[in-house]
Amino acid sequence: MLGANDGIVSTASLIIGVAAASVVRADILLAGIAGLVAGAMSMAAGEYVSVSSQADTEQADLAREQEELTSEPVSERNELAQIYVKRGVEPDLAFKVADQLMAKDALGAHARDELGISAVMTARPIQAALTSAATFSVGAALPLVAALTAPSQWLIPAVALGSLVFLALLGALGAKTGGAPIWKATLRVSFWGAFAMGVTALIGAAIGRAV
Repeated sequence: MLGANDGIVSTASLIIGVAAASVVRADILLAGIAGLVAGAMSMAAGEYVSVSSQADTEQADLAREQEELTSEPVSERNELAQIYVKRGVEPDLAFKVADQLMAKDALGAHARDELGISAVMTARPIQAALTSAATFSVGAALPLVAALTAPSQWLIPAVALGSLVFLALLGALGAKTGGAPIWKATLRVSFWGAFAMGVTALIGAAIGRAV
């Protein structure tokens, strides 16, 4: 959702800003396409670097945990059991569970219950990068389609209104999925999207008059 929202807001703002500067339609579309490509690459690169750092941290934590399991197995067993006790398991049962889990996969048990690292939640840089680029591109394509199909004299209002509708729909969908108030989320994302497009339009118009 966030990537698609970013794609809509940034590309729509770029198109409206360039259009407000009284640039010809071909240049407006070129700017929009360039914004889509640059934004998608930026999202992918940023997400890859961020998640790669997370993956490096996870690997360092696992390496340190493996060393502790080798040098202090009793202490690690007690530590794991205490985690279960704090969750409400009886002490005797907690130690039995710790023994059984460590007998099967000691590092996996500590990674999951002590470090919060699991196969489902582990960092995947390439997957994260591709997902961010894809969601941004989908969002950015929406105002581009509006710019391509709208008559030249209606390009700015068409892109603005179309983008606000898309933002509202995504805001409502995200709120419904997360169980949050729908109207509050919809109004918030629509307001800030309109604000971004409005500011960019003012700057574009000012630059257009200046040149």
